[in-house]
Amino acid sequence: MDFELNEDQVAFADMARTFAQNELAPNAGEWDLNQTFPVEVLKAAGELGFCGLYSHEDVGGLGLSRLDSSIIFEQLAMGCTSTTAFITIHNMATWMISEFGAEGVRQQWCPELTAGEKLASYCLTEPNAGSDAASLKTTARREGDDYILNGSKIFISGAGSTDCLVVMARTGVDGPKGISAFAIDANLPGITYGRKEDKMGWNSQPTRMITFEDVRIPASAILGQEGDGFKIAMRGLDGGRINIATCSIGTAQQALENAAEYMHERKQFGKTLSNFQALQFKLANSATELVAARQMVRMAASRLDNNHPDKTTYCAMAKRFATDVGFNVADEALQIFGGNGYIKEYPMERFLRDNRVHRILEGTNEIMNVIIARRLLLEDAAAVL
Repeated sequence: MDFELNEDQVAFADMARTFAQNELAPNAGEWDLNQTFPVEVLKAAGELGFCGLYSHEDVGGLGLSRLDSSIIFEQLAMGCTSTTAFITIHNMATWMISEFGAEGVRQQWCPELTAGEKLASYCLTEPNAGSDAASLKTTARREGDDYILNGSKIFISGAGSTDCLVVMARTGVDGPKGISAFAIDANLPGITYGRKEDKMGWNSQPTRMITFEDVRIPASAILGQEGDGFKIAMRGLDGGRINIATCSIGTAQQALENAAEYMHERKQFGKTLSNFQALQFKLANSATELVAARQMVRMAASRLDNNHPDKTTYCAMAKRFATDVGFNVADEALQIFGGNGYIKEYPMERFLRDNRVHRILEGTNEIMNVIIARRLLLEDAAAVL
């Protein structure tokens, strides 16, 4: 078992770090304050391949592993959590099209999506189908060579500013087996967007409700076969949980580095904060937990890459642990800053706000515990211990 990064991974990380330092970090505070969706910066990210990291190479993706992608996302998140989180969602939606779409759909969308010239949103959550995603009510009724889409989705990242929607809709019976997935044009007649949500964090990406009213979509827009949608969604979420856990780690790492630097600068009682053992231990505990979270996420990513039979369990474990740790580390780092950490002149409060939502989306951490517990209660539970 080798815990060291190889030469390619080091190069990927260096490239992502440079991009984050030059393009993301200097602007993150302004994007947050003004709720700016940085489309041009996303296009620049696409030029470096960051918008199609694990999509297939034949449609413009880099075809990287989930582990390699996680290493890149961590560096990007150190520059701007919110923008990086959107990039991860875009990557997931783009991968779904490249993996499950018919050739015409793949060629229609993927070359521009992987290049960052067009952007994608992922549409699963509904007003009455959050954690219980299999109960979704949006329908796609077959009519000749088309489907007629009706229903609504909420909390959709990028909604109103993206070009492609990957939509989960019911084409058959109740429950997971009746759900199908579609890749559709975000500007089709009958699609309307609600107001931009006023959120605690993630302010560099718009979040809106989407309503579908008799939206006619070609049958060729389906991903996989009828009834495959829930399986596709769950496969996407395994990787999505790794991605969002990675965003938590990158943000917490930057918060920790800022706190360590601040401890050398700030003086109280005639000494710098770095001389106080209580704060030294706070820093040490945070660093230890963060390293543990990073290793868990990378192990889960490796398990996903290698199609381990318990990959879903490991992804759930990593998401639950890393997002909790990431939030706590950001909180402790803010505490080291004292009152300065609470004002917007410093980025610490933004790190905390942005990291908070990671414990909710891609399946709440309570749902992660459900997934883990169900697996552990099976007869062969020792296999994942």
